[in-house]
Amino acid sequence: MANYIQMMRKFVGTRRIFLPGVRAIILNEKEEILLQKRTDMNLWGIIAGGVELGETALEAIQREVKEETTLDIHHAEPMALYSGAKQQFTYPNGDQVQPFSVAFIVREWSGVPRPDGVEGSELRFFSRSQVPEDLVPIHKLTLADFDRYNGKFLLP
Repeated sequence: MANYIQMMRKFVGTRRIFLPGVRAIILNEKEEILLQKRTDMNLWGIIAGGVELGETALEAIQREVKEETTLDIHHAEPMALYSGAKQQFTYPNGDQVQPFSVAFIVREWSGVPRPDGVEGSELRFFSRSQVPEDLVPIHKLTLADFDRYNGKFLLP
């Protein structure tokens, strides 16, 4: 995603742009959620990223998870589509975005989670009751939707 976003930022600076993205709620056998300590915001978050030109949402989530955790996804269930003003945020460097993101639930994966050291400095599984308070705000909403998810695709 960095290449596309870097190219767009040359034209628009830090002004708000639409950001097509994906989010992964990765669960282990205990139903604990994998979170990463993000280096750009110093907050915990689910694994997420942008869709590159020419990619499908599924290809993007597989790539993002591999890049940020070294894990291979074997199956991803689409859970929700996030859009609208509630999704807007500003990165610490001033870049403004409004994501248009598909969230996936990932229960089937392989590998040992390892942070990439670039986007994330730490990876850890948390029980839902122990998710840290210092969480990316839009990811709080995604996890709240996961709590109420009943198998029907959500359009919050």
